[in-house]
Amino acid sequence: MIHSLSRALTMLFILLGGAATAFASPTVYIPLGSANQVIAVDAKTHRITAKYANVTNPHGLVATPDGEYLVAGSLAESAQSPDTGPDEPTSKLYLIHPAHGHVMQTIPVAGWSHHQAITPDGRYVISTHATRGDVSVLDMTTNQIVRRIPTGPAPNYTLITRDGRRAYVSNSGDGTITEIDLNSWKPLRTLEGGASPEHMVFSTDEQTFYVTNPRIGKVAAISVASGKLVRTYEIGPDTHGLDIGDDGKTLFVTSKKAATLSAVNTESGEIRSVSLEPAPYHLNTIPDTGTLYVSSRGKPVIWVIDQQSLKVIKTIDLPGGEGHQMAIVK
Repeated sequence: MIHSLSRALTMLFILLGGAATAFASPTVYIPLGSANQVIAVDAKTHRITAKYANVTNPHGLVATPDGEYLVAGSLAESAQSPDTGPDEPTSKLYLIHPAHGHVMQTIPVAGWSHHQAITPDGRYVISTHATRGDVSVLDMTTNQIVRRIPTGPAPNYTLITRDGRRAYVSNSGDGTITEIDLNSWKPLRTLEGGASPEHMVFSTDEQTFYVTNPRIGKVAAISVASGKLVRTYEIGPDTHGLDIGDDGKTLFVTSKKAATLSAVNTESGEIRSVSLEPAPYHLNTIPDTGTLYVSSRGKPVIWVIDQQSLKVIKTIDLPGGEGHQMAIVK
């Protein structure tokens, strides 16, 4: 009887533990730029739960799929020596271990990093280097930069397909997107990107890119198959943040100069916009929560927005700086 009760209690513990894991809220990691730190936010309570210091001017950020490590890029760059070539390390990537609560290692890299992307297996991190016209590839098994791949002028943002076979890099300097084969690490195609393409997101079927064109205040839709621009959506001057909603069809976009957050129905073309001041900036939808996080370029806050109503449901006061590329761990 005692053994049966023990087995029953063990099974109940396992089931409850599994349920707790299944319903655990996501953690949102946010680099804070000029505040020289990265923070963790519980997406259920919208409270800051941890701070990771000694990260100089972080902008881009990714998390490994298991959530064990974060990799942050920096906008800081030291002066280049006139006696060395352009591949001389002048900046750093920061490897953060959230469970240990600090930066585990810094990795030298040539040129400041704008944004990061990570392969689905967590093996490689791709960083864009606007002043070098290329991307670097960090191998997470050795913590070393193993490749540099030329893309185009002022590369800004990278998307990686779910199968890990292709990467796409927006080149804001010449209106193109570079397709890279991640088996050979060679550029394959040059696609249209619209005017000064920056942030990008895939459609749910990965057949279309949506790309911000801040110079003309639009979002462009690009066919992956043809590489051609097929549609544009008028948003407002200096479009910036971009992500797709839980419904798989709504784009959320910020316009810094118009001080608006817009929701674009990609099926009907309908656009709803609300005021959000000052200067709404980066944004991310927080999966399975019905919310999105939007940072401000004008003050240290994150707005928590309801995806349906576009209403602010909470404001997260930041310890300083401004929120940039967020990484979400479920």
